[in-house]
Amino acid sequence: MKYRKLGNSELLISEIGFGSWLTFSDPQRKQLAISCVHRALDLGINFVDTANVYGRGAAETVLGEALTGIKRETYVLATKLFFPMSNADYGLSREQVEKQLDASLKRLKVDYVDLYQCHRYDFDTPLEETMEALTRAVSSGKVRYIGFSEWPLERIEAALELRNVVRFVSSQPQYSLLHREPENGLLSLAAKSGISQVVWSPLAQGVLTGKYLPDSPVPANSRAADPSMGRVPKSRLVGTCDS
Repeated sequence: MKYRKLGNSELLISEIGFGSWLTFSDPQRKQLAISCVHRALDLGINFVDTANVYGRGAAETVLGEALTGIKRETYVLATKLFFPMSNADYGLSREQVEKQLDASLKRLKVDYVDLYQCHRYDFDTPLEETMEALTRAVSSGKVRYIGFSEWPLERIEAALELRNVVRFVSSQPQYSLLHREPENGLLSLAAKSGISQVVWSPLAQGVLTGKYLPDSPVPANSRAADPSMGRVPKSRLVGTCDS
């Protein structure tokens, strides 16, 4: 396994990360998920990424169980906040940053996360409030570094211009041969600002693996065929067939 430094941080993470978006919310797959975490760690993957909204806390809970007993310094743990956890709990306000962080730490059974990411941009909360709340989270020792996912370029630039707040070290965009939006300014801005990319869906949810063949039925054991994980847009499958 090869490792890279994450932006302007002291974190050294594996080039391949272990995610938990769609496969950690099904109780019937719990033991399989835990086994996969252990196997990934055995293979040298030390970067584990999740979010509070994945299964409304289910993914973090399973990861907390999977990581119990494993030396905390041997893995880099990342989670996120923004999307609704209830009708009243969502966004990046000062209150939500504090509340959701504590809830995530409890589910993950850890005292701190290495990377805390804003899952999307919150247009209903002043940017200054969000960044100040994240800065306090780092100062408290509950968070080591912060990142963002799918933020508008102008909002990233605005955050970088604020003084006396913690700086972003990571960006988590969707990026693949079928989704190249990050090339329109994000990659260059991040590179000059000391922000690394933690790409999600680099294989376009399996479309780029070649498993979905032209004029052929969707494989029975594939994500697109699974009712609980079938989030592969049909337009992508058609696009693959036409290419």
